[in-house]
Amino acid sequence: MQNDTSYPTDLTDEQWALLEPLLPQPKHRGRKRKYALRHIIQAVLYLLRAGCAWRLLPKTFPPWSSVYGYFRRWIQNGLWQHIHDTLRRTVRFQDARQEEPRAGVLDSQSVKLGDQGGVSGYDAGKQIKGRKRHVLVDTLGLVWGLVITGADLQDRDGAVEVLCRLLATSGLGRWQLIWADSAYGGQLEDWVAQLPTPRKLRLEIVRRCDDIKGFKVLPRRWVVERTFGWLVRNAGD
Repeated sequence: MQNDTSYPTDLTDEQWALLEPLLPQPKHRGRKRKYALRHIIQAVLYLLRAGCAWRLLPKTFPPWSSVYGYFRRWIQNGLWQHIHDTLRRTVRFQDARQEEPRAGVLDSQSVKLGDQGGVSGYDAGKQIKGRKRHVLVDTLGLVWGLVITGADLQDRDGAVEVLCRLLATSGLGRWQLIWADSAYGGQLEDWVAQLPTPRKLRLEIVRRCDDIKGFKVLPRRWVVERTFGWLVRNAGD
C-alpha cells in the first residue's frame, strides 16, 4: 500500500536514510513483506502525534492491526530501544560528545489520564489523576532513563527505579553528577552516593529561591523541562 497523503509526521528522505539501516531486512525465504516499513513507521509516528486509537488510523496507512503487530513485536525484541540508543549516540557524536555522559538531570512529570486503561494514581501535590514520568536526561536533554508509574508514586521512589534500571543495563560507567530539585533531597542523596558505580556518583539539589514568585528558569533543570515539552507535544497520552 502506498501512502498518497502527506502528513506533518511523515519521515523526510534524510530521516528515513538514518532509520532504514536499523530496521529488519527482508527475509530471503517465506512470504514477502506486504507493507513497506517506511509506511509502518510513519503510521506509528502519526498515531503518537495525533493521540488517536489504533483503529482510527487513516486508511492511507496499512491496516491498523498490521501496524500494531509491528509496533508490539519491535517492543518485545528490543528494536525500538536499539533505534533510540543508536540515534541518541549519533546526536551526541554530532555535538562532539562522548557516547555516555558524565552529568544529567532527574525529574518527574504527572500527566492527566483519559479513559485509557493501565496504571494510574492521584498526585495530591499537583492534584492530577493519571500517570507520572520519571526521567533522567543528559545535558542535551536526551533520555537515558524513563519509568512510567501511577501519579501517586513519590518522586524519590521513582528515581530509585530509574537509576536501578540504568545501573543494571549500562552500569552508569561515566556518570558522576545528577542535578534534581528539592523533592529528591535527603535520604536519596546518601543512597545515590553509595551506588556501586565505576566513578563516584553525586546527586546535587538545585534549589529554588523562596523570594522568587511565579515561573523561574533554574540552572540545569530547564534541560529536563524542555524534554518534558518534547514528550507532551509528541505523546498521545
